[in-house]
Amino acid sequence: MKIDEIKTKTNSELAYELDKMKKELFELRFKSRTAGSSNPARIRVLRRTIARVHTVRHERARQDTKAETKQDAKPGKEKKAPSRS
Repeated sequence: MKIDEIKTKTNSELAYELDKMKKELFELRFKSRTAGSSNPARIRVLRRTIARVHTVRHERARQDTKAETKQDAKPGKEKKAPSRS
């Protein structure tokens, strides 16, 4: 899955895809350990795609928190630290 595809999906779709990919990765790792005939390239692709999904979800979460903090902060109403006299 390319990064453009990942960015167009909603958070719930990403969570579903992430769960599906993690299960597939587990099965591939299990097969590679027991049977020894697994596709190592597919394991690498899955790991990188999972990392991309995590990155996009983290970026969205940071953008949401930045938007919340900007809305909470009112211009000109900054609190000053108490002076130590």
